[in-house]
Amino acid sequence: MIGPFEVLIGFIILLGMMMAGVHVAVAIFSVSAIGTLVYLGLPLLYSFGDTLWGTLNNFLLTAIPLFILLGELLLRSGITDRMYNSLSVWLSRMPGGLLHTNVGASTVFAAMSGSSVATAATIGTVALPALSDRGYNERLALGTLAAGATLGILIPPSINMIIYGAITNTSISKLFIAGILPGLVLAGCFMLAIMAFSLLRPGVAGDPEPRVPLGQRLRSLADLLPPAFIFAIVIGSIYSGWATPTEAAALGVVAALVLAAIYRKLTIRMLHESFLSMARTTAMIMLIIAAAFFMNYIVGILGIPSTLTNWVAGLGLTPLGLILALVVFYLVLGCFLETLSMMIATVPIVVPMVVTFGYDPVWFGIFLVIMMEISLITPPIGMNLYVVQGVRGKGSITDVMLGSLPFLAIMLLFVLLIIIWPGLVMWLPDAMG
Repeated sequence: MIGPFEVLIGFIILLGMMMAGVHVAVAIFSVSAIGTLVYLGLPLLYSFGDTLWGTLNNFLLTAIPLFILLGELLLRSGITDRMYNSLSVWLSRMPGGLLHTNVGASTVFAAMSGSSVATAATIGTVALPALSDRGYNERLALGTLAAGATLGILIPPSINMIIYGAITNTSISKLFIAGILPGLVLAGCFMLAIMAFSLLRPGVAGDPEPRVPLGQRLRSLADLLPPAFIFAIVIGSIYSGWATPTEAAALGVVAALVLAAIYRKLTIRMLHESFLSMARTTAMIMLIIAAAFFMNYIVGILGIPSTLTNWVAGLGLTPLGLILALVVFYLVLGCFLETLSMMIATVPIVVPMVVTFGYDPVWFGIFLVIMMEISLITPPIGMNLYVVQGVRGKGSITDVMLGSLPFLAIMLLFVLLIIIWPGLVMWLPDAMG
């Protein structure tokens, strides 16, 4: 067993390598290999081959490329464009106009894609031209896109939840159901904030949107049926007990292919682009996960979780004190690392410690995902900030950062809410047994 000081040195080396631009998987494996050679010897290092095979042969993780492919198919089939236009008809008359549509469309797309970056890119591409033409406050509009897209990893299905569940051996079905209510409440908080900004400063909402006849609004609901169909198939099949998350992802892909064919978007070129993008993203994620599983294995053998738990207990921290310390820890870390790196580097060490302090791993998974959401819009590394700026293609990223700050504050308050009232997260999983 090694001491807290050695653990800290290893963690600093890991963060240093990541911030120096070393690939996340290489950094994680390197630190794990060094720890293995120094404390356990060369023979144990050979077990990485078994870990690599066991990880890549994991049926549960097959859901990751399937959900990525689902998002790619939805993006290229035009379903997202229709969904945005339909929501704008219903939400644009609220104080804040199309800013509400940004959040609403991000919420709906999150329930299909599982990726915040994909949500930011897709909704941003659809929304920015309309917002620019109607004179909306640019910073606030950019902020709603960046913040709304963070819901992509909170509202199920969520790739981050799948990875967390695989590493910690936590039920992915329970994580998915636990993310629904917090995701919807957080989206509602964003929309309330937009309404407040618009009432206090009417100029930020641009020109009033024209009133749409009721008949046209009712007809537009047809464009919300495909997203509802995908969500019902994926989430419904899981909670009916009919399919595992992996099988549900496959059903979602099949449904997306059918919808693409109905909309006459199913071409060889579209499929080639979708599969190519899926393969690139999956290769990156799976390599990181394989390295993370090896680190998790070595961390367990070295007894690092119990070492840190005893050390934290010796500090006299209460369970609440530990969680508040982790809020600060992840806030600082989010300024330097992207979400997947941050989650995979810390989960093997942090989760055993918080479980020992009495926290439910499902609740902590949602807490962690929300902290990951915050890091997506935290300067200077926040990935969603750069994605929205890339879609925008002009001006300075400072505008996106400043526009996101009010929503960053809302998300921090929301973290405090689930700490004070954990039932907001656990009510649905407990109710469903």
